[in-house]
Amino acid sequence: MPQFVNHQPLPLWPDGAPGLDTAEPQFVPTLTPYLLPEVADSVIVCPGGGYAHRAPHESGPIAEAFNARGFSAFVLDYRVAPYRHPYPLMDAQRAVRTVRAARPEGKIAVLGFSAGGHLASSVGTHYDAGDATAADPIDRASCRPDALILCYAVISFGPHGHQGSCHNLLGENAPRELVREFCNELRVTPDTPPTFLWHTADDPGVPVMNSLMFAEACDANGVPFELHAYRSGRHGLGLAEEFPHVATWVDLAGEWLREV
Repeated sequence: MPQFVNHQPLPLWPDGAPGLDTAEPQFVPTLTPYLLPEVADSVIVCPGGGYAHRAPHESGPIAEAFNARGFSAFVLDYRVAPYRHPYPLMDAQRAVRTVRAARPEGKIAVLGFSAGGHLASSVGTHYDAGDATAADPIDRASCRPDALILCYAVISFGPHGHQGSCHNLLGENAPRELVREFCNELRVTPDTPPTFLWHTADDPGVPVMNSLMFAEACDANGVPFELHAYRSGRHGLGLAEEFPHVATWVDLAGEWLREV
């Protein structure tokens, strides 16, 4: 079972990640804990970056903000291009399994920004109950999150989606069926975890329609959700400290998370 040490990255696969040698330079996916004493409920943070990098301002500062609101947190450093699908999703699924295996009494929310929001919505719509016969106890755990927090998220790879993220994740000439599989608004079912979404209405990088489509799919399937579409603000705001009216999202998400 993993031994978490605060602020020290933990390799998701101590014996080597599957597919590690499929790209150069090799990148070891890790989970960095930001734990509060006696607090089992956790937020796994997936920073954005178009599946090309991981934005620092959407990493540790977000975990610390949720610590301040009473939640333990983890930052997931998942694989990005030149790594392709399925490795980012495998990393996110493994992160959920790792936290669940170590802290079974706690609820797990997966939070993601932009392309990290696509990864969060992917793990919330592509999951399994674990392999009860696996030798590794982590692989026996479910990778279904208990909640999702999607922050100006890439949801679709369709007309309103972010084609750069699609190309970095799936490749330039991905099969149409694979692209459709990761239009996550099409993957929502009644079993999709409760979801909190926020976006700015004039986001120039990822259209607000991404969040609206996921919220509409949640509504159609009876999935509890909360949606905040702020009037204005650039893409990539993170904590949005320079936009006070948008910065309310952190408190709103914390209040919502305590209730689901």
